[in-house]
Amino acid sequence: MHSMTQKKKHTRTRAQESTGAIERLYITMRHLYNRGFYKPMGVSGDSLRESLLILRPEIYGSIAEDKIELQGLLYVIDRLPMGIEECRFINLTSDEGYKNSHFEAIIPAKRRRNCYRIDDEQMNIEITRGRSEIYDILTHLTFLYIESHKIMKQVMIDESGGVIRDWKKLEAAVLKEGKLTQKEKEIALTHTANFLGRTFEEVSEVYGAFADSKNEDRFLNIIYYLGKRAIEEIVDDNKRIITFSPVLRERLGHHLHGERWALKIKHILDEKGLLKRPLHIVSSNMHSVMNTLFAAEALPSEAKSGDRMKLYELLSKSGSHKQRDKVLKLAQKNGMTFIDDTSGTNIDVQIFDTAKLNNTVYSSGNDTPTDKKPVIIVMDYAFGEQAYETMDELLKPYENGTRHFLDVVSISIMGKAGILVGGKGDIMIPSAHVFEGTADNYPFKNKLKKSDFADDDVAVCTGTMITVLGTSLQNRDVLRFFHNSTWNVIGLEMEGAHYQKAIQAAAKIRGSINEKVKVMYAYYASDNPLETGSTLASGGLGASGVKPTYLITDKMLRSILA
Repeated sequence: MHSMTQKKKHTRTRAQESTGAIERLYITMRHLYNRGFYKPMGVSGDSLRESLLILRPEIYGSIAEDKIELQGLLYVIDRLPMGIEECRFINLTSDEGYKNSHFEAIIPAKRRRNCYRIDDEQMNIEITRGRSEIYDILTHLTFLYIESHKIMKQVMIDESGGVIRDWKKLEAAVLKEGKLTQKEKEIALTHTANFLGRTFEEVSEVYGAFADSKNEDRFLNIIYYLGKRAIEEIVDDNKRIITFSPVLRERLGHHLHGERWALKIKHILDEKGLLKRPLHIVSSNMHSVMNTLFAAEALPSEAKSGDRMKLYELLSKSGSHKQRDKVLKLAQKNGMTFIDDTSGTNIDVQIFDTAKLNNTVYSSGNDTPTDKKPVIIVMDYAFGEQAYETMDELLKPYENGTRHFLDVVSISIMGKAGILVGGKGDIMIPSAHVFEGTADNYPFKNKLKKSDFADDDVAVCTGTMITVLGTSLQNRDVLRFFHNSTWNVIGLEMEGAHYQKAIQAAAKIRGSINEKVKVMYAYYASDNPLETGSTLASGGLGASGVKPTYLITDKMLRSILA
């Protein structure tokens, strides 16, 4: 009994330590951003590094151990621009006109952001999605630099720059002109595995995951340049530096991109005579609403079996461009307008005029007058705090000489989230959002219910969702505390509280939209951070994400078009 009490006490202390570390990270990042620059591995970066090492987030695996964390490294590299490991200077900028220059935009594989390689030493990263994007980048870079110093400690013999033989062999392979033969690659991997503290099998397995169409030996390149820049920091005192441009510091928090984005949507609604129609806003991806409404009609032979999920799985496969094009063309013929983003928010939009929808399953009814038929605005996923900026601007009245209040009938938020009470592919129906690190909470009446999914052969849970500063900062201790406490937390995501804050302000304070606006929130589980091997770093959802995505979309559309 005594040992159990001790264990409980220790777990609670660890959760408190972790919560403190998250708060320190948040405050430190804001301080560094206000300061304008810092050296991640210098004194100014101490607090960030220490907090991250105390926190030991699940996504960064063995960050606090001597061996290199390979899955965490892959997760981070996918979210940072190609070549970042080679750069000593990282400059975070606003949208400052680089798209009109000779610099080619580099877009990371798993994050929609424009980056520009200025020269051999400098990478510029455009921040157009608010503070959450800065937190995301800084935590990933801190992890990257901690790992680089782990490599440096394994390969340096002395402080004058002497290195082990394994390192010299890796350097020869990376600097060799032309493609490596299979034999040369395996020799280089053998030496690399040796100082990374990993087996040959482990590095061979991960090698392909890092490969890129331009460079299949990218894994070796990343390890080499991370180590090289860390060695230069110690031997030559050439510290890596992260700077925040003056324009970024001046603009951040002023909704410049969100305002431009929302104005364009309202302008197009006005142009098409849809401004006074009942509006339904849906935050989701750019395919599920369109496919649900048009896929079966656009692809009759593929839909013959009557199994909708098989059709959606087919459309989600990487080789199905022709089928996707057919669906898109039919949608555009039947009332869909696509708005390609030019505002810098990186949030594309689709507008569906249901008066032009000829669909037997989803129909707003032939007896409904055209001017009362719903218009569905589908916006792509926002990122963290950007959800507040975009929703806040979208719900404001449209000013074009006169003021037009939007008739917003419902707002539906569908997203993926980490789950604490189930597994990948399960569905979460929240009743409230709580901000991490504060007691700020946003309860609401969710029009979606667990019972809506009773006949769908899918696991569904209900409760509170926690809106976190960044998914990459979560660890088991904090999540277990939330799950076991009276907060009744079932999952974590990054946008819910931001959306609800904007909706409540527009409906109950500003009076921009009807106070009785319906809200529908539903999330499908992309990972379970409490289960080893089920975090985001262990890979994507794949086909298991198709069913929950389309089930949620179906329920939302039926409610909108009822």
